[in-house]
Amino acid sequence: MNAIDKTNSTDISLGHLLDVLAVAPDAPLVFSYDGNPVRPGYHVTEVKAGMFSALDCGANPEAWSEIFVQLWDIDEDGRTHMPAGKFAAIIRKVSDHVQLEPTAKLTFEVSDGERPMALYCASAPRLVAGTFEVSLAARPASCKPRDRWLAEAKSSCCGRASTSSKCCA
Repeated sequence: MNAIDKTNSTDISLGHLLDVLAVAPDAPLVFSYDGNPVRPGYHVTEVKAGMFSALDCGANPEAWSEIFVQLWDIDEDGRTHMPAGKFAAIIRKVSDHVQLEPTAKLTFEVSDGERPMALYCASAPRLVAGTFEVSLAARPASCKPRDRWLAEAKSSCCGRASTSSKCCA
């Protein structure tokens, strides 16, 4: 089975996230989604890893590994945002029990406990005024054959490709 790169341009890996956070472990780690930062009392409620095999709508086999970090966006006990080092310690604790591939696609599952959980991909963390900021963007559905076709058309020497795609064969 051929492995297809399923990452979006905004995706980062868990290894990249942890490498950047190691620069300033005491800095608060603030995720933002839907235009708002998570509340200071947020929890990392679950970290899970999976190996996936699939067949896309063009009958192309795909395989990838993915790590899901679940965030519960709450504010309780008057806490401040979690330090980057504490987030890294949680991940290290999980890796004692679950094999986490540092290069795996990273997906965040976020809910405030009332709205349904939603899936997000993360941008690279930025250290701004002593705080790590990580923007989470909704993870959209896509047609992988169409995405590959568009990427090939964009990179062709003349910038034009045929008008038919290899989608949904």
